[in-house]
Amino acid sequence: MVFFDCQACGACCLNTERNRAAQSLDYVEVAKTDRLAQKENRALLEKYAVRNESGHWHLRLIDDDQRCSGLSGDLGEGVGCSLYRFRPAGCRLVESGDEECLKARRFHGLPTTLIAERARLDALEDD
Repeated sequence: MVFFDCQACGACCLNTERNRAAQSLDYVEVAKTDRLAQKENRALLEKYAVRNESGHWHLRLIDDDQRCSGLSGDLGEGVGCSLYRFRPAGCRLVESGDEECLKARRFHGLPTTLIAERARLDALEDD
């Protein structure tokens, strides 16, 4: 498996191509068992998530690029996750270089090989 620097990417933190095609804003579900859904984290849940019509919590999508509300920074340059310690199980499933990662990178025009990614990052540093 190829491993990319997630903090220089963030593509998996934007609404998926499938969701966009279906015009769905239900992003990553926050299950009752997720740390974010625990009683002591209610303020965080309400800040970063929204209930859908069925009453299930999902991470809130913001801005034109439909990014997770917990994602800060510039896609493909430098990003961070405000929810990293509290992120739901759905976020924990995606791993650097796995099929979902590469699908998200392709959709957002980011390289899917380490050689191309290194060249892209080097070019960013030179600017």
